[in-house]
Amino acid sequence: MKEIMDPVSAAESAEKEHFANRKLIRPTLTRGENHGNHNAGPMPVPDRRERPERHDRGGDRMMGGGGSGGKKMAPPEQTNAENFYYQKQMQGKTPMVIVLRDGEQVRGVIEWYDRNCIKVNRDAGEPNLMIYKPAIKYMYKEGENLR
Repeated sequence: MKEIMDPVSAAESAEKEHFANRKLIRPTLTRGENHGNHNAGPMPVPDRRERPERHDRGGDRMMGGGGSGGKKMAPPEQTNAENFYYQKQMQGKTPMVIVLRDGEQVRGVIEWYDRNCIKVNRDAGEPNLMIYKPAIKYMYKEGENLR
């Protein structure tokens, strides 16, 4: 007995197999939408969002089995600690010593700051300075003892 394959039926079965593997995308409906209004036209289909890649799940779990369900939270990008420090020194008009990377010391009161620099008001005989933050090695309140 010979088995005869019909080339058309083989192509159709391959097409059906391919079609069966497709995922169905349904628009999400929120409550309160008017479902009875058929004259409004077709409903827009929301964009499909990609799921983030999952990598090495072994070491990312929280210790102690806390009920939060999984991954440890990443630390925030910015803690605002620097901003808080500058604000406190500005409001108190605290005399500061700013040590630059080359070892020079600048004494004065911080008037304002932004992302890239600080402005220091100095005593009457010296000019006020705007100092770029990358040039600062460290700073401290005048009168504090550093070891």
